[in-house]
Amino acid sequence: MVSSAYLSPLEKSWYYIHRIFCACVLLFLIAPILVIIPLSFNSVPFFTYPLSGLSLRWYGEFFLTEQWQGALHTSILVAISVTILSTILGTLAALGLNRPNFPWRTIVISILITPMVVPIVITAVALYFFFASVGLINSYTGVVLAHTILAAPFVVIAVTATLSGFDHSLTRAAAGLGATPIVVFFKVILPLILPGMISGALFAFVTSFDELVVALFVAGPEQRTLPMVMYSGVREQVSPTIIAANTVLILFSAAMLFTVELLRRRAERMRGTVGHHGPIKLQSR
Repeated sequence: MVSSAYLSPLEKSWYYIHRIFCACVLLFLIAPILVIIPLSFNSVPFFTYPLSGLSLRWYGEFFLTEQWQGALHTSILVAISVTILSTILGTLAALGLNRPNFPWRTIVISILITPMVVPIVITAVALYFFFASVGLINSYTGVVLAHTILAAPFVVIAVTATLSGFDHSLTRAAAGLGATPIVVFFKVILPLILPGMISGALFAFVTSFDELVVALFVAGPEQRTLPMVMYSGVREQVSPTIIAANTVLILFSAAMLFTVELLRRRAERMRGTVGHHGPIKLQSR
């Protein structure tokens, strides 16, 4: 990066204008969130400024009532199941695509990331008709499989990005020392792709936890997730409890993004360490 001391006055002006413009765009995007969050602490069930008083009543209703807690537990259960399944399938797919001379790699990757490109409504309708024909509508299995289809591409992309600088000579060296494929995976490959796997798993969890459209088509009354309850609340009776739930989700998503950024930096440091200090040492007998 060039120091600002060596920039011309015009370049300095553009540098600061660019930063101010980006800050204004960011403020424009997050301003609605910053305005809405204080309403979750309002003591009255109205969306009014100035606040009549401060209260944690709506957070208590979110964390203590059966309706919200049941939906929260369902969302967590489904999201954990989707995260495990997506991480396994996405990692295996990424490892297969990263093999040298893999045929039709571009076509396969395009098919795998289709759920990220196709409009969610089209995906939801297609899943509804397919799951209805095999009897998976209104079941936890159907919801988990539907969310896995949406979440697995994130794992594939994250692990593939981690494997972009992977040196295949490491696996050949490990095999030459007598290591079995399982030992090669756990001793050589897994330590290098673990940050990508964790990042993909976090994205898969958030994707499942926040998903609404597919759940509306596939889930039944017994599989009501938190976004479904929030959507019903917006349509039927607007309550500050919805804002409290949104605030919790916003804080949770921010923590996830912060964690992903830390993992990304750790992965970069690991790649740099491997590149400068050579491959991981294996103990041979």
